[in-house]
Amino acid sequence: MERAPSHSPALAALLIVLASVFLAGTTLLAKALGTEALGPALHPMQISHGRFLFAFLLIVTVVLAARPKLGKVHWRLHLGRTSCGWVGITLTFAAVAYIPVTDATAISFLNPVFAMLLAIPLLHEKVGPIRWLAAGIALMGALILLRPTPASFDPAALLALAAAAMIGLELILIKQLSGRERPIQVLLVNNSIGLTIATLAVLPVWQMPNGAQWVALASLGGLMACAQFCFVNGMARADASFVAPFSYATLVFVALMDFAVFGVIPDTISLTGAAVIIAGALLLALREGRLARA
Repeated sequence: MERAPSHSPALAALLIVLASVFLAGTTLLAKALGTEALGPALHPMQISHGRFLFAFLLIVTVVLAARPKLGKVHWRLHLGRTSCGWVGITLTFAAVAYIPVTDATAISFLNPVFAMLLAIPLLHEKVGPIRWLAAGIALMGALILLRPTPASFDPAALLALAAAAMIGLELILIKQLSGRERPIQVLLVNNSIGLTIATLAVLPVWQMPNGAQWVALASLGGLMACAQFCFVNGMARADASFVAPFSYATLVFVALMDFAVFGVIPDTISLTGAAVIIAGALLLALREGRLARA
């Protein structure tokens, strides 16, 4: 077992906010690459491959420069966690090409709700009424964002919902991995396996990116690596219930960037659905924090 970093709520909050900025940037870059903003649209698998490729290169550079002490690798947990993460991020990149990025980001906040639901059969956890209520509220928000009417329903929103479910499963495996390895080792192994999976998957659909797309792919990978580093270290320095509200800043940054770059303003349905999901997810985070302290 590795010794946990020192408890520092202020630093944890700063790291989570920084992670939110970086994640918002990756979402906007994925939208630009998946549409025709920078040239012929790239396949979501190619965008996902670029994310893992350049994140891996950055993390390897840091490891070679810092030469941290690495310990035992729990390969089974890493393989399961990375596979779920690859599927989740690929589905997310596919979704943002078709639906507003604010909607896709809001739906991503269902990750802990799916993690709670999956923990019942996988970890045999018991779920009380407050946690069920929180899950119900968050899922109601997702239903609003899905716009389930013949005139407004977009099947692409189901991609974001499936992505949230896969990343929820990833959270279960992260929970089992927590405390067993140093953050830098987790990032190195995660991105090594992810790059291997993404490389094999992208071969049938790969196309030569243009110059702007190469820059965007490199930036996406770098920002994702920075986001992972900030998030992992932030979560290690404070209770999850404390840092969870700061992660919702991602939605704010995504909305601001989407407006600045693409001129998109979230409509009333997007704002309402996002608010309901955040309310449910926040209630769940607070409840999980109380259970952890108990």
